[in-house]
Amino acid sequence: QVRLVQSGGGLVQAGGSLRLSCGASVSAYAMAWFRQAPGKEREFVAAISWSAGSTNYADSVKGRFTISRDNAQNTVYLQMNSLKPEDTAVYYCAAGARFGGSRSPESKYEAWGQGTQVKVSS
Repeated sequence: QVRLVQSGGGLVQAGGSLRLSCGASVSAYAMAWFRQAPGKEREFVAAISWSAGSTNYADSVKGRFTISRDNAQNTVYLQMNSLKPEDTAVYYCAAGARFGGSRSPESKYEAWGQGTQVKVSS
């Protein structure tokens, strides 16, 4: 069973930066970040293949967010720069398929972290 433990997040002013981390109990899984704002559906943010050979981003975060991973530590990161108030949400990391790529649909992500709040003030 895949277990994911998140850390990071918090309150930051618009234009600031935060880094989220997600430690996994397994290796070689495609990983992704999703977020859910109050009153909205969960949405895709970024994904990375098991080898870190490919990444995929939502248009709303391209150029501002960077997903990366350290496979030796079984940890995935989401570096968030130039944060905007509309980035405020609970962020979740998720594990997809073993040896998976970065373009899987949300339905392929079956293990989820506990969520971490990111709040961006204007």
